Order: sequence, then C-alpha cells, then structure tokens
Amino acid sequence: MRIRPGTGAARRVRAAAGGLRPRRPVALLVAAAVLAAAGTWGVRALSGPEGKAVTAYFDSGVGLYGGSDLRILGVKVGTVDSVEPEGDRVRVELTLDHDVPAPADVQAAVIAPSVVSGRYVQLSPAYTGGPELADGDEIPVERTATPVEIDELYASLTDLGDALGPDGANAQGELSGLIETGARNLEGNGKEIGDSIDRFGDATQTLSGRSGDLFATVENLQSFTTMLKKNDAQVRDAERQLADVGTFLAEDKDELAAALKELGKALGKVQGFIEDNRGRLRTNVGKLASLTRTLVDNRASLAEALDAAPLATDNLLRAYNPGKRTIDGRGNLNELSMGGPPDAGLAATGGATGREGLVPAPAERRAELPGLPLPAVGDVYGTPERGGGR
Repeated sequence: MRIRPGTGAARRVRAAAGGLRPRRPVALLVAAAVLAAAGTWGVRALSGPEGKAVTAYFDSGVGLYGGSDLRILGVKVGTVDSVEPEGDRVRVELTLDHDVPAPADVQAAVIAPSVVSGRYVQLSPAYTGGPELADGDEIPVERTATPVEIDELYASLTDLGDALGPDGANAQGELSGLIETGARNLEGNGKEIGDSIDRFGDATQTLSGRSGDLFATVENLQSFTTMLKKNDAQVRDAERQLADVGTFLAEDKDELAAALKELGKALGKVQGFIEDNRGRLRTNVGKLASLTRTLVDNRASLAEALDAAPLATDNLLRAYNPGKRTIDGRGNLNELSMGGPPDAGLAATGGATGREGLVPAPAERRAELPGLPLPAVGDVYGTPERGGGR
C-alpha cells in the first residue's frame, strides 16, 4: 500500500518516526559514559593508588601553577596539584608517581627553563638507596630553592649602579681615577698577564694531579689549628711574651742597632784576618789536630795528673819557706831500717804494691842506670825484655 505524501497518514508516519530518532543516540551516549567510568575505576583499582601526596614549602611560587610538572633528572614523575600562599611562604601540593622512589631527605627546586616558559618542580638527588619519601611527607623551606627573579636582578644592578655612580663611590671621581690608573698599569702588559694566567693554569693542573697530597696538607693544617685552639691559653702567653720582647727591642732599638753595627765591623775584621792568614790558619789547625790527638792518646795520664795536681800544689805551698825563700822537705827513712822491701807488708796482705808487671833488674843492667841520690835498697825493678831489650 502506498501512502501519498500529502495525506494525513503520511504525516502521522513521519511524526512517529521523528519522535523515535532522538531517543536512541542519548541512550547510547549514557551507556558509553557508564562503561568508561567503570573501566577507569577498574584500571585504578587494579593499578593501585594514583601516587604519593607530598607537600613542599617555598619562599615564593612565581610562575608555578597547578598542573605544572614534577620532575627528577628532567623526567616527568608527577604533577603539581595546587599552589597556595601560607603566611610568609608558599604551600605546594605535589603528587609523585607511586612507582618512582625518592630519598627521604630529598630537596625541591623551582626550575625556570627560560624567561618566558612555564616552570616546574625538580626533585634531587635521584634515589640510590636508603629511606624513601613516603606518602604525606613534607619538604621544609630549608630544603627548597627558587630562582632569582628578573626584577630582583634588575633591582640589584640598579643599586650597584647607584652605589658606583656620581652620587656614590664616584662622587669625587675616585672610581674614574681607579679605572684610569688600572688602565695605565695594564697597558703594554698583556703578554705578561697572559703568561701569568697560563702559569696559574699549569699550577692548577699540577694541583689537580696531586689532590691527595693537597688534601693531606689541608688535613694537617686543620690538625695544627685544632691543636692551637686546644692550647689557646699557652698561645696567648707566647704571643704576650713575644709582644714584650718586641716592646723591649723597640725601646732599646738605638743600642741594638749600635751593637749590630759593631758586630758587623768585628765580623768584617775577622773575615779579613782569615783571608790574610788562611795558610797559617790551615797549618795551625793541622798542628792543633796533632796536639789534640796526643792529648787523646794520653788522656789517662792527664786524668791522673789532674787528680794529683791539687795535692801536689798544696804540698808545694806548704813546703815553701817565705822567710828563707826555700822549699823545705823532710825524708822519712824509717822504711830503710825496717828491713826487707818497703812494700812487703802490702804484698803479704794481698794489697797493691805498684810492681805488678815488673821484674827485678839484673846486676849488669843496674850498672847502666844513672846515679841515684841514695843507694838502692833491695831489688831494682824494670819492665821485662821485649825483642832483646829491657
């Protein structure tokens, strides 16, 4: 059956069809949204928590907004959730990916890649081991940093220009004079300055190759300064004593200068004497060496003489008769009337007789001896024969 376009039946069919068309797309959209929400919830449920919530405090939050990146070593590992002022600091809420570890004492800095680009928060250092940053931890202001703003830099340059300008250090032309003097001193010295810089570079290269020795020297200096610190009282006493010595020398500087001048003259004369008599001095020094050798060889006899000399001198003084100007003495001849050798008693008791190592001299040998003031009593002793002699 055909329905003509202009009839009422055709209009009723079109009305029925038109009423059904908008309902089908709406139902499809609602079903798709429900499925997407369920899928997202399921993915989140299966993948675990979204991330670690971390709070960082900064001095300022210029150029930092919610949605900015959170990075480690330049790699995005989270986002900035919110930036809110809190007293004299800025509270920044961060979300760190749950599978990215960070040190518990991590530091945070606001990084500005360029003057006009957006900023992000950088965590450093990267995690290498040890305690990790946990969910809910905070990073205090002491461990955060913000870049210097361009306005602050301009203000600092302006303050510097004012301080060095005609109303500041150059009010009387001092700065201009300093620059002109420096220019005159540096003129023509470019090569020397370049050589100095090269040598300084060589020195730094040498020090870099001997870093162990350099640090050892620094450690020794630290130990020395620590010792000085522990002995501060003694160091102060030494410093005070040196100051007293300096004061004393300053008060007597004229006398000291005169003494040093005379000493210089004396040393000059000594030098001239040595130059004029170098040969004689060499000969005398050689003779002195022989004399000292003789003294060393006879040191036992010298020691005995030094021991007996005081007694002999005292006896000589007692024997001197000033009235007659004579030396009076008296011999003790009792041992001649007692018979036998005078040291027989010592020999009998085992004492030292003074004849150890000596033998009686035969009659023919005694005839060759010089005349004695008194006749010999008993045997005459001498050294035994050595190589045919006595």
